[in-house]
Amino acid sequence: MNIEPTATQRRIIYQARRGLKELDFYIDPYVKLHYLQASDEEQAAFATLLNYEDPDLLLFFLGQEIPQEPEVAELINKLKELRYAKD
Repeated sequence: MNIEPTATQRRIIYQARRGLKELDFYIDPYVKLHYLQASDEEQAAFATLLNYEDPDLLLFFLGQEIPQEPEVAELINKLKELRYAKD
């Protein structure tokens, strides 16, 4: 099933391109395979996640810090699980 992204979703997908390869390792597979099918709540959490700076995101993905928003912390765990389920 091919879902056509809305203008807002396109903006979020573009914003998901990060400057650190380590972040792309987690974010790219989610964007390509899960984002458009995600619930509205999960898409909102993803948009919130993308508002963080790359160094902060890296700390979250490495488990050295936790984001303030529980839904973002949950999404980070999901992205990590999805990534490692592929390998």
